[in-house]
Amino acid sequence: MSIARRSLTLLPLAALLSACDRAVLDPAGDIALQQRDIIYISTALMLLIIVPVMALIVVFAWRYRKGNEDATYDPDFDHSTALELVIWSAPLLIIICLGALTWWSTHLLDPFRPLNRVSAEKAVDPKVRPLTVQVVSLDWKWLFIYPEQGIATVNELALPVDRPVRFDLTSTNMMNTFYAPTLAGMIYTMPGMRSTLHAVLNRPGEFKGMSANYSGEGFSHMRFKLYGVDQGGFDAWVARVKASGPALDTDRYLALEKPSERVPATYFSGVEANLFDRIFQRCVKPGTSCVTGMHGMHGAAPEKGKPEGALMKEGEEKGSGESLTPPPGAHASPAPHSHQER
Repeated sequence: MSIARRSLTLLPLAALLSACDRAVLDPAGDIALQQRDIIYISTALMLLIIVPVMALIVVFAWRYRKGNEDATYDPDFDHSTALELVIWSAPLLIIICLGALTWWSTHLLDPFRPLNRVSAEKAVDPKVRPLTVQVVSLDWKWLFIYPEQGIATVNELALPVDRPVRFDLTSTNMMNTFYAPTLAGMIYTMPGMRSTLHAVLNRPGEFKGMSANYSGEGFSHMRFKLYGVDQGGFDAWVARVKASGPALDTDRYLALEKPSERVPATYFSGVEANLFDRIFQRCVKPGTSCVTGMHGMHGAAPEKGKPEGALMKEGEEKGSGESLTPPPGAHASPAPHSHQER
């Protein structure tokens, strides 16, 4: 066998070995660790069916091969209660287990749910406040605002180890996905909406984050560095950011908001008050009015005085507005005199 052919045969093995070092299977955060365990459990449950089926294919092919006189030949066979029970009960039990695991993990790992533990061996200290980080996805870069520390960065995120973090996330232009695989799962960012992610980093190191939702030309390079440091290292990092770069005011933000690619890590020593809220309410530009009544993506109650959606009403409460679908046979209503832009 030539060297070229040997290299080709080793490519699949090399791919499998390289996958072992990926962040998904080697997480540094407790949430990502629990998500990895769910992957392992789900895979093991599915292999309980896949492996026996693959093995039985070989066994049946060998046992009932042509010329094997030890195999029973029964052309009139059409039913076996015991065989039917095995064939249907085993997959059904596995589906039930997968469904229960999915339901349990969906509630336990809800990104909006505050953490109740730092790791499997350590509960959250009620005296320690979560670190708040405000995340804005722009074209094509990530803006991180630390409101308590009064700083902001672009494409660089530093977190203290073993301290819960609350991310508030929004977007400026289009839907995107914040994803730091070693920290937690993906969560969407959308213009005019605010989402939340609770997570924790359990070991120091340098990790990678990215956009996991295609958002245009610069999507491939929409990445950021994630640093896990101890509390002393985090304080030193904050002091370094405060000592470098200008403050992030309205004019600098509007310049930053313009599409750009391969943006290096950038520091802002200060942040204009309520900048994230204005980004979220889409009123950063001078002269634009903030959209009131905006709520997050999860568990938001309707604003007082505003009607609920039609899905939450019954019968005559829905009214007879133009937006309702006419009953079968009804004539189309005339076009309204004017439309309001939304």
